[in-house]
Amino acid sequence: MGAFHESVMLEEVVRCLAADRGGLYLDGTVGGGGHAEAILQAGEDVRLLAVDRDPEALAEARARLQTFAPRVTFALGDYANARELFGLGEGALAGVLLDLGVSSHQIDTRERGFSFRPGVALDMRMSGLGPEPTAAELLASLSADELAEIFRAYGEERRARRVAAGVIESRKRAPLRTSDDLLRVLEAVWGRPVAAADAARIFQALRIAVNKELDSLERALPELRDLLAPGGRMVVVSYHSLEDRFAKRAFREWSRDCVCPPDLPVCHCRGRALGRELTRAPLRPSPKEVATNTRARSARLRAWERGQ
Repeated sequence: MGAFHESVMLEEVVRCLAADRGGLYLDGTVGGGGHAEAILQAGEDVRLLAVDRDPEALAEARARLQTFAPRVTFALGDYANARELFGLGEGALAGVLLDLGVSSHQIDTRERGFSFRPGVALDMRMSGLGPEPTAAELLASLSADELAEIFRAYGEERRARRVAAGVIESRKRAPLRTSDDLLRVLEAVWGRPVAAADAARIFQALRIAVNKELDSLERALPELRDLLAPGGRMVVVSYHSLEDRFAKRAFREWSRDCVCPPDLPVCHCRGRALGRELTRAPLRPSPKEVATNTRARSARLRAWERGQ
């Protein structure tokens, strides 16, 4: 286990990527480098492109992967821009891994503002630098309708409008700058102390909005698909039902021969599947893994293979 982050479903990721075949792989969310290390260990012919939005994560991955240095190229940025970051052409990759979510280091570092522990600043930027507005800045500037949509769409919170109204009312008196400020709003809405699961949904929704995580995923999936060589594989590990839904829908659509509306008498689409799903239902961590790493409990792994 690395001190920075404990990677989830290591064996399943390497197996689904078929990394032992060798070739060029992209780890689009390299984090502390745990998955990347396992992929590189799968074979001496494996080469890796490692990207992350977080400079601290990238520095940790560099240190962890230094013994593989000749076979690894690093870049700071969004995985959705992998084509430009590495100058890739269509069919360049043997595999792609996206391990979505937040690392243990990001959650545990108070200055990063990802947790709802007492006194944590409402930052939540994965880059740690900007130019994204912080969670505090979103809470200070967005309208009630915009805030309600964030809590509803990204947090699946049924009290979204009440939470948004509470934020608007609270910020009239003073800006919401810390986790305590937001938790006080939630307690007023709930009328009681807020359960950890309820707080987690609201804070997670803000984090997704700050980092435009679903926008990046939606944009990246077809881009990265086209970078796969025939037989190349894409693995997505998600921790949120919306992320998993994006991967599920994309992989299912790409695996269908026809995607025309059912009322069309003649097929006008591509007329062939682009590849096949390797996981009709998502793989989940074993009970043993969850027992040793509770943050793995919500993980879902889906895999897809590009056609020949």
